[in-house]
Amino acid sequence: MASKTRIIAAIDLGSSKIATLIAQVNVDATTFETSVNIVGAATSNSKGVRKGQIVNIEEAVEATIVSVEAAERMAGYNLTEAYVSVGGGHIASQNSTGVVAVSDPDGEISASDVERVIDAARAISHPGSREIIHILPREFVVDGESGVRDPTGMTGVRLEVESHLITASTAALKNLARCINEVGVDITEMVFSGLAASEAVLSSTEKELGCVLVDVGSGTTSVAAFVDGSLSYSGTIPIGARNVTNDLAIGLRVSLDSAEKIKLALSNEEVWVNKEDQVDIASFGVNEEKRVSKRTLREGIIRPRLNEIFSMVRLDLERAGLANRIPSGAIITGGGAMTVGAVDSAKRMLSLPVRIGKPKGVGGLIDDIIDPAFATSVGLILYGAKKGGGEISSSGFGKKIKLPGKGTIGKLIETIRDLLP
Repeated sequence: MASKTRIIAAIDLGSSKIATLIAQVNVDATTFETSVNIVGAATSNSKGVRKGQIVNIEEAVEATIVSVEAAERMAGYNLTEAYVSVGGGHIASQNSTGVVAVSDPDGEISASDVERVIDAARAISHPGSREIIHILPREFVVDGESGVRDPTGMTGVRLEVESHLITASTAALKNLARCINEVGVDITEMVFSGLAASEAVLSSTEKELGCVLVDVGSGTTSVAAFVDGSLSYSGTIPIGARNVTNDLAIGLRVSLDSAEKIKLALSNEEVWVNKEDQVDIASFGVNEEKRVSKRTLREGIIRPRLNEIFSMVRLDLERAGLANRIPSGAIITGGGAMTVGAVDSAKRMLSLPVRIGKPKGVGGLIDDIIDPAFATSVGLILYGAKKGGGEISSSGFGKKIKLPGKGTIGKLIETIRDLLP
């Protein structure tokens, strides 16, 4: 029996870059093993996005088009739908409980009973300006017996569920949806960026023992804490690696572009091989000449900001009562994880073992994306592969023809239509 092939796409709208990935998911019909191969990957400089939220739809659409079209050319496939990441300070979470009576007390708990109890957990009071984007069961309780992962097929009268709900601003979700639709792509599902990144960098053992994922992006830092294999806390901190760049620009009195080059250069271990502390910033590829102390850059400018980020993560975990329930430690990922001194700051402020998380679980064109900066976009692909979404293709890729609806050509057509009587 031939294997089934599905096409899955992911779009990650970040504050510094917009990444688009296209993957081919193959499911072996005999062993049911799934393999995910990246066949298209592209990024573009982010515009119109600040701290994870869209602030200018026109600019965000144009930047997304550049990324999507480049990925389409590489894969030879026109996107029609994609999984999209959601981030920003508007993300919030809470835990909820749902209780229902089993429909057939003399029989087995059915899938419909599980759906009903999850819907019951969804029935919480929240402002009309917010929307639930995820409801994740943590554990089920059958007739008082807790710790049940899947109650389907069990016998019981009363079914309860402990669930984790992630909510987002309705306005932010609508702006994101409008941006993606303007590009000509339908949204399969919106996924919290921290949850997506966890799919790519965390192992099942780490989740089971208890760990926290810290995704340090450019404008925001996403936090996702796992206890007993389930997501127990999720949130976003409105500070990211761009704040480190801003601090360098102010401290050295250089442009933001120069500060970004200096930050990236300092993350290279070869810079620290040279024992001399004083260094000319021109050696970092900056068109300016100024001698500075590497120790001052690292400990006087970069470290205080990193300490602030991880101390805020610590406070969030303490408020959630999870600071002492994550023995597997912290896994930091995202582009900001490569900032010099990030691991040391995380260890100091969180008092936990720390490692840098790189995405895994995919093959194909991965040379440029096996990097912490692509943890969310790779995680979106793996999330989609697990959910079983995407378009089924019996013979690999088949180019789809669709009317121009994005970019300059699409706008020209719309303008002509408006002029017609």
